[in-house]
Amino acid sequence: MLKVCISHDTGGGRKGGHFTHYSFTGLPGVEVAALADSNPESEKTFRLTGAQRRYDSFFAMMEKEKPDIVVLCSRLPGEHYEQIRFALNHHCHVLCEKPLAEAPEQADELLALSRKTNCLVQMAHLARFAPTFREMKRMIHAGEIGRILTCHMRGKEDTRGGGEDMLVLGTHVLDAAAWIFGMPEQVYSDIRIQGHALTVKDVLHTTEPLGPCGGDEVFSLYRFPNRVNGVFESREVIERGDQRLGISVCGTKGILTIRYTGHRDLRICRDFPVPMEDQSHFEVVTPPEDAPIPDAVPLEYRALGINPDQYYNLYFAENNRRAAWNLLRAIEGKEPLTAGLESALESLEMITGAYQSALIHAPISFPLVNRRNPLAVNEKK
Repeated sequence: MLKVCISHDTGGGRKGGHFTHYSFTGLPGVEVAALADSNPESEKTFRLTGAQRRYDSFFAMMEKEKPDIVVLCSRLPGEHYEQIRFALNHHCHVLCEKPLAEAPEQADELLALSRKTNCLVQMAHLARFAPTFREMKRMIHAGEIGRILTCHMRGKEDTRGGGEDMLVLGTHVLDAAAWIFGMPEQVYSDIRIQGHALTVKDVLHTTEPLGPCGGDEVFSLYRFPNRVNGVFESREVIERGDQRLGISVCGTKGILTIRYTGHRDLRICRDFPVPMEDQSHFEVVTPPEDAPIPDAVPLEYRALGINPDQYYNLYFAENNRRAAWNLLRAIEGKEPLTAGLESALESLEMITGAYQSALIHAPISFPLVNRRNPLAVNEKK
């Protein structure tokens, strides 16, 4: 029986809430021992996780409980770096909300430490576990839309549009693209703030303490292997956050697309490469259903505060469980880790490379030579 602890700080106006704290709920072979939350009004959260003990501090919990696995629910990359490093140094596996860290140099250190301690870190890049995205990848590699030409990626493009959107939400589609096509070879990016080109002085005051971000308009061109072009775009254009977030892949025989709206369906159009505006038609593709997790207890959604009438809640809850189950299987040596540190480093490099390119107005090749976030130059070292 593996001991699981959860770090889920609900105070201070934090955003997110993607049910990462329920990742191991009802899974076989684990016990949820403790929850760390500095919020004194979080008794309900503590009770619903099934944790046996509660702490005000992540570090106090880790020292006292000495868990086998810790779940990091914060989506602040600065906290991830410190907490993952602490966990690995205490020989503890990790399931962590994205994004991984503020810069590749931090991720490099965590990756080296993970290998040294033989402890695994699974990131909550949930597209890798979602049936629709897995079916998209299968269809692309099976040639069902021909030779791939271009992958179009958009952020959510709400009031956080631009650099903050690229880090918090664009991370999902950037990771999905690298997972499907492989790490890009280079990026050329144009990032602007209020119409003028980004400079190192243009660090955003983000809605959360996410680390250095810049720009209210991001336009990046990625060159993936096999001559696949990638376009990522995010602008501050929609006041109330219409769900534009998603990915569309154009091939010589059709288009596959997933938007983070409704049921996040996978859709296909077979009219490409010249779809006629009055004739093109997208059909929903139904992916194969996942086999149930053996001996897992189904989540009681409403009892846990998960509204099953809103599909995105089910997307978070069920795919976080899949990430947790994959981590358990990987710890046992029964299957490879699906969203480990190596893959999380790829999307982090794609973001950092976009900033580096925008600041010098020239393409940047991968892997990055400069591992720092170029917007961090004004921070105290």
